[in-house]
Amino acid sequence: MKTLFRSLAAVSCALLILIGLNIGTANAATVEVKLGTDAGMLAFEPSSVTIKAGDTVKFVNNKLAPHNAVFEGHDEYTHSDLAFAPGESWEETFTDAGSYDFYCEPHRGAGMVGKVIVE
Repeated sequence: MKTLFRSLAAVSCALLILIGLNIGTANAATVEVKLGTDAGMLAFEPSSVTIKAGDTVKFVNNKLAPHNAVFEGHDEYTHSDLAFAPGESWEETFTDAGSYDFYCEPHRGAGMVGKVIVE
C-alpha cells in the first residue's frame, strides 16, 4: 500500500511539473514585424509593437531588400546582417521592460524606423 501511495505521489508531482513548464511556455508570444510593407514602402510593418517581457519579435524580410534592424544602445538585439531574400527572418526575445528604438541601416534616411515596447 505504501509503495502504491509513493508511486501515485511521484506521478502527481511529475505531472504538476510538466503542467507548470507548459504554462510558462504557452504564455510567451511571438509577434511578427515585416521589413518593408506589403505596399512596397520602406517601413516596418507594424512600426511599433507592444509585447510582454519574455515575448519574441520575429523580423521577416518582405519587400525592397536589403534590410536589417539596429537597436540604438542595445547591441544584444541588433541584427546588423542584411536580409536580401524574401522570407528571410530572425527572432529576438526581449526580457527586460522598456522602450527599444530601432532602424533599418540602409533606409534610416528614408524614415524606416520602429519601436518595441516591452511591458
